Amino acid sequence: MRFIFFFLISVAAIAAKASHIDSIPNQIHPLRPKTGSGGRHLAQINCVSWRLAVETNNFHDWKLVPLQCEGYVGHYMLGKQYRDDCYNVVVAAIQYAKTLKIAKDGKDVWVFDIDETTLSNLPYYARSDVAFGAIKFNGTKFDEWTREGKAPAVPGALFLYRTLLAMGIKPVFITGTKEEFRQIRIANLKKVGYHSWIKLILKGANDTGSSVTYKSGKRAELVKAGYRIVGNIGDQWSDLLGDFVGLRTFKLPDPMYYIS
Repeated sequence: MRFIFFFLISVAAIAAKASHIDSIPNQIHPLRPKTGSGGRHLAQINCVSWRLAVETNNFHDWKLVPLQCEGYVGHYMLGKQYRDDCYNVVVAAIQYAKTLKIAKDGKDVWVFDIDETTLSNLPYYARSDVAFGAIKFNGTKFDEWTREGKAPAVPGALFLYRTLLAMGIKPVFITGTKEEFRQIRIANLKKVGYHSWIKLILKGANDTGSSVTYKSGKRAELVKAGYRIVGNIGDQWSDLLGDFVGLRTFKLPDPMYYIS
């Protein structure tokens, strides 16, 4: 009941802010749809609907953000709405975690992805040569960015991490980041505030196949070792699908890229 009350209050507050914005003469919210409720129809993709389809996994295996939606995705990722959406996922995850009965054997774990889940690559994706995912992915350039070790924390992620640790739930990081970046990732994680974990699992040269297959296999190893996956959070559906996904999964927003 507390969660429902808190959620309704949060929704009411956001709605009140939106109502205030709409009441200001001649001001157009940057994320306002350009079709339907806007009063006219434009012969172009509805970027709001496209993002909804992406986040609900109704669009599979897409390669690029539609060029028409580069500005929309950029406004969303750099704006308040993205942060609000992340915080709402974190609140839901914490409220769920509070219902758990945590054992004292240190075997209750929460699986975290890294990219766009604990560390944000937004400074990279905001570059003009990346265009929030509207330009074809360049692995060489992305590796160069990763080597810098300057990724900030995803909004709300540190709060979730610290809350779970305080509750006795141990974090496990499973990432598609290549093994060669282990020390860089460790330094980056610690720099922004992630100071301890049970395991940090990176992708080795022998880890082939899809992300779903890879992460399912690593979670299976955790379970075989006696760990109980009580929660799992990621920005990609491939983080949350497959085998041994955990008791509950939580999806963070990410309309910039798709990993199968």
